[in-house]
Amino acid sequence: MLYQPAIETMPLPKLRNLQDERLRQLVTYCYERIPFYRHQLDMAGINPERIRGIADLHLLPFTKKQDLRDQYPFGLFAIPREEVIRIHASSGTTGKPTVVGYSRNDLELFSEVVARSLVAAGCRPGMMLQNAYGYGLFTGGLGIHYGAEKLGMTVVPVSGGLTERQLLLLQDFRPDAISCTPSYAQTLAGEVQQRGIQGLNLKIGILGAEPWTEAIRADVEAGLGIDAVNIYGLSEIIGPGVSNEDFEEKGTGSYVWEDHFFPEIVDSDTGEPLPLGQEGVLVFTTLTKEAMPLLRYWTNDITSLTYDYSQKRTHVKMAPIRGRADDMLIIRGVNLFQTQIEEIINQVDHLSAHYQLIVRREKTLDEVELRIEITPESSRELGGLEAGDLVHHPTLRRAHAELNRLIKELIGLSIRITLCEPGDIPRSEGGKLSRVRDERT
Repeated sequence: MLYQPAIETMPLPKLRNLQDERLRQLVTYCYERIPFYRHQLDMAGINPERIRGIADLHLLPFTKKQDLRDQYPFGLFAIPREEVIRIHASSGTTGKPTVVGYSRNDLELFSEVVARSLVAAGCRPGMMLQNAYGYGLFTGGLGIHYGAEKLGMTVVPVSGGLTERQLLLLQDFRPDAISCTPSYAQTLAGEVQQRGIQGLNLKIGILGAEPWTEAIRADVEAGLGIDAVNIYGLSEIIGPGVSNEDFEEKGTGSYVWEDHFFPEIVDSDTGEPLPLGQEGVLVFTTLTKEAMPLLRYWTNDITSLTYDYSQKRTHVKMAPIRGRADDMLIIRGVNLFQTQIEEIINQVDHLSAHYQLIVRREKTLDEVELRIEITPESSRELGGLEAGDLVHHPTLRRAHAELNRLIKELIGLSIRITLCEPGDIPRSEGGKLSRVRDERT
């Protein structure tokens, strides 16, 4: 089933024509209505009429997060504030949030792309969705909520956290699907396993808002008995529903709904566009938003784009997010993303997907400690060991050595590895979970 077959299977030449037309209209719209973009284009010497289509997109300047902060709160709105129907905001490091506004048509678009994403995830009208994304200024809760209602699902708006209540409703309401962050899905899966809860009706997990890997997917799917499917989005572009995995094509990338959001991959240093298949920074242009359109928004997310003509849709696919360019750790000259660690952990027996990276400065050198839990099954089988003795057990010593070897070979770093008992590593309590603790500052 496709939610909008004519759009999702549109031949690429026809899709390009649609994108060209929408981009031409967008550039003129931004120039006429948003002083920031008029100034940016004038400074670059670009007349809107010069932009004839997607092939000219690279001529436009980037929009970066600092631009949104500089225009706080409503400087990037293209319509009068009185015509803005909803305002969301994401947390900021300067004390002030990044503000995004929506017109009535924007909210309809938001619901449309979320409904399209939910169908790709395997959801169908009449199914029940337990929505465990946070409601409020964060776009996740309300975004998923209205998209699910548009699809015709029954929505249980639990919001984030409240684990006892989540478990109660999973058992009593028997929803077909749950939406939350991957780390919180891990928390729920762990509680289900620990409490011996059986017979849940869950079939689908729609997980997003933070990078995750096949290791986390395997952990969540085993713990909750579901198909775990990735949904991607960011507040500045619209929220969740910018792209989504198809449940029958898991692991092959997420379809970008490029009739509304045109993606590019650019070099993180030079900003030059990169070819399909090459990894770089993801950049989006919103082709149809009214209240707060963005030209070439620099997301800082690291991924790649490919077309998969063997699959059911014609839209481009983005690979899983490897990390954020601004979150990449540089340890003794080696680039390190947390997702690289997750991918390696998944190759070693007896180790769980619960881990934390701790970065410290030892004299003049940066050092990394990987604290990782053994699996509950291994803990039960090897019972009676103190935490400090885990690495001395022959089975776990081999796992420790194998993990150490793989990290050296595949990443090029020597790091300290500490094995921990189940439950020692912090869990998500409903929102995003930081797996990196940087103590250098």
